[in-house]
Amino acid sequence: MTATHTRTPKRATAPSDRKTTYREAMRAALGEALRADERVFLMGEDVGRYGGCSGVSLGLLEEFGPERIRDAPLSESAFVGAGIGAALAGMRPIVEIMTVNFSLLALDQILNNAATLLHMSGGQLPVPIVIRMTTGAGRQLAAQHSHSLEGWYAHIPGLRVLAPATLTDARYMLAPALADPDPVLIFEHGSLYNVSGDLPADAGPVDIDHAAVRRAGTDVSLITYGGSLPKALAAADDLESGGVSAEVIDLCTLRPLDDTTIGDSVAHTHRAVVIDEGWRTGSLAAEISARLTEQHFYDLDAPVERVCSAEVPIPYARRLEEAALPQVDGIVTAARRAVGDPVPTGADEPARQPVTGRSD
Repeated sequence: MTATHTRTPKRATAPSDRKTTYREAMRAALGEALRADERVFLMGEDVGRYGGCSGVSLGLLEEFGPERIRDAPLSESAFVGAGIGAALAGMRPIVEIMTVNFSLLALDQILNNAATLLHMSGGQLPVPIVIRMTTGAGRQLAAQHSHSLEGWYAHIPGLRVLAPATLTDARYMLAPALADPDPVLIFEHGSLYNVSGDLPADAGPVDIDHAAVRRAGTDVSLITYGGSLPKALAAADDLESGGVSAEVIDLCTLRPLDDTTIGDSVAHTHRAVVIDEGWRTGSLAAEISARLTEQHFYDLDAPVERVCSAEVPIPYARRLEEAALPQVDGIVTAARRAVGDPVPTGADEPARQPVTGRSD
């Protein structure tokens, strides 16, 4: 990419009285979009009377009515396909899928229709649809509601894949997504919905083309997105107490990846740890590691570390679920290994465990 970037994080702003949660920020973004453009409508299972599986659309039916807040039948393929048809007809649909696992039932529509029609029609058939879904684990919802499959979708040309991790991104990513002529998938990590804080007074439209430096550092780059961002920031605090300065990169957009911001960070710190709640094999973390090796081999002073979920279906039991997911201790251990610090015996995330085909 040719755009220039500054490595300095955005200026800190004084707390405002704009107290909100991630869920409320998403709801405000939906309301704003519906008011701004009569072509916009929301469709999905239980988005109307129930207020959405995660409560994001609560109250929107009462304000906008059933024509624009449409409860859909239990068929992801059908209502995603209907959204694609509406987009082709000039509407601006926002389609909600309850969880990323259920999106697999609409994968044919997303891959073979939404992502390909512009190309196959020679540019005549854009599909400006936004598809939102909950992703990630950490809430004891067991394997069929807890996986992180956004890396799969980041593999598909023709899609833009977003992962809002902050209150500002939750509030302001939707507008540029709706303005994009291509299909946009927004992955909302379920652990973030209850996160609360002050929306900065100067918060506004966000850039969906570039990654963000959430914390500046000099010794190691922690590269992550979505629900793993708070863990990376906590790990950076822990590392700082031990004398290691960690830079935290929030990818924000998973496709297309912002090679420039990622590369600039690693060229500065010379070490990288990629934190990805997806499985290690064939993961987004693997893609980032490969790109760093291809583009910044001589900048690296240590192998790229990866902290990913265990290669198992996400367990239901709380302690097993926690053990299967990337955690702060594992990120700290990987970062310390990257900078050459001794790792205490028995520390989390032992060095580069081999991946097996077994899930037991």
